[in-house]
Amino acid sequence: MSVALNHVVPDGYAVHGHAIVSADDFIAGPDGLTPPELRNEADWERFQAALDAAVVTVLGRIGHEANPNQRRRRRLVLTSRVAALEPGEHCHFWNPAGLPLAAALAAVAPGGGIIAVPGGQPVFDLFLAIGYDAFHLARAETVRLGAGTRLFSGLGPGLTAVDRLAGAGLSVAATQTLDSAAGVTLTVWRRPPGITAPGRDRVQAAGRR
Repeated sequence: MSVALNHVVPDGYAVHGHAIVSADDFIAGPDGLTPPELRNEADWERFQAALDAAVVTVLGRIGHEANPNQRRRRRLVLTSRVAALEPGEHCHFWNPAGLPLAAALAAVAPGGGIIAVPGGQPVFDLFLAIGYDAFHLARAETVRLGAGTRLFSGLGPGLTAVDRLAGAGLSVAATQTLDSAAGVTLTVWRRPPGITAPGRDRVQAAGRR
């Protein structure tokens, strides 16, 4: 059974994904790290403002270790190294296999708000199954990496990040150019009104029992 089936997004929260990808949908090179070609100042400023507006940031351990939490934002760091939820340095370590998302949010960021999800791939995959309310996809249009880690698992010839977002019930709400000189664009995908995310479907189904 998928771990995502154990998780629901409580009322009052909205899940927003954030990523910058290459033209061929990679978020990291073969070393697992973001390459310089995918670092863009305009995107970084937009991204930091989005994190400031969120009540909690959910990311993987590698991303947490590579980007120290200097602004002391609330962080949930996905890891299998804890049983459920444990406090760490400027974060809480969370094992989705050991504690439901609703319980983790109640402990770390009660009261609702935006949940910012900046990855990496296992985190993006988990919330794709739970259900994004929006996904902010920046793209370096002229950069092709050819190898490394793609935005979601299973991407490749015949299956793109756009396919996965559309298949998850999201549609394009806005597009803009972030940096014309660098060829960096931003597409915001949102869940249309009346289309319920999988995690909220499970909440409603539980309420009808």
